Amino acid sequence: MTQEAAGSRADRRLRRARTATLVSLATGVWVSLLLPLVGVAREPDVVRAALGAVGVVGFAAGQAAVLYAAVTPWLSQRWRRRSQSGLAAVALLTVPLVGPVAAGAWPTWAWLGASLVGMAPLLVRPPVVAAVAAATLAVSAGVGLWSGGQVSRFLLVTGGVGAGTAAVNWLQVWFWDLLVEAREGQLARGRLAAAEERLRLARDVHDVLGHNLTVIALKAELAARLAEVDAERAGREASEVQRLATSALAEVRATVHGYRAVDLADELAAVAGVLRSCGVRCTTVPPPADLPPAAASDLAAVLREAGTNVLRHSRAGWCRIDIVRDGDVARLTVANDGAASRGPDEHSNGLRGLTDRLAEAGGRLRVRREENVFTLEATLPVES
Repeated sequence: MTQEAAGSRADRRLRRARTATLVSLATGVWVSLLLPLVGVAREPDVVRAALGAVGVVGFAAGQAAVLYAAVTPWLSQRWRRRSQSGLAAVALLTVPLVGPVAAGAWPTWAWLGASLVGMAPLLVRPPVVAAVAAATLAVSAGVGLWSGGQVSRFLLVTGGVGAGTAAVNWLQVWFWDLLVEAREGQLARGRLAAAEERLRLARDVHDVLGHNLTVIALKAELAARLAEVDAERAGREASEVQRLATSALAEVRATVHGYRAVDLADELAAVAGVLRSCGVRCTTVPPPADLPPAAASDLAAVLREAGTNVLRHSRAGWCRIDIVRDGDVARLTVANDGAASRGPDEHSNGLRGLTDRLAEAGGRLRVRREENVFTLEATLPVES
């Protein structure tokens, strides 16, 4: 459960990071929309201004689609290619639509050219970025000559602003790609660990059953052959088969029980590691070595549920886990600073189940809130 909660929390953090990246990239869309619209507002010809506005809005829409695809890894390559092709087509249309707008008064198309240069690292491979930037600068200079504007001003806006935008966009998408790769690596590591555990269990079961089943098969075959010639000995062999089968079943059960049993110290280390990986500062006090196995198993179950609650129901910044033994009482305390956010109470299903489990062993589960600190305390009687 703790690993599932950690995965859910990591996914939420990744979604928030993606939203933040989209918001940051959207700033470039607003720049490519608002600054060219300044030129549209300064254009005295109503028809030319209207055509320029259509071109600017269409370019901004194409730019938004491409930026969205850059931070949306689950989109198909076909959708990405369509968005990029759409932006290229709109960019070509903006030359006749936006180029003559506010001719000589405002470098209207140069701002669109800067956006193209800024998005080049997201559209093409690094070796082609320079070619795209050079082509865009050439178009910007041509538009400046055609519209009667200052070519140097067009080149400065397209090249200077475009280079800065390209650096910012590339850095943001690079960080986003790192986050996606880290999450994929985390999932792959979890799948690998699960596969290794399955292989380990398979090896253990094979080792336990391999010899016994071979002997059982031989004994059963012998009993079948002796049934017609020596019924008494056949009965003894059948009894031996039954004994071997019972023994094999007991060994398998013992193996599975050992596989399912969780060491309390290992569980503590696992929960603390998951909390730290999710940004929660976690301090622990290791369990005493003289805890009986039954008490350690019950406290491990409480610890798993408590770790799940910290991840799922709170926005904790720190967590402290103490496992101590005081005479004939073992005590597990889990405290965190997430009580101010939505959290579990005494009536939640997980805590109810733990309360019942501890009650069967003579223990008790208590929770309390003090300001923003949520504390869960489990006590169990142990043999002296």
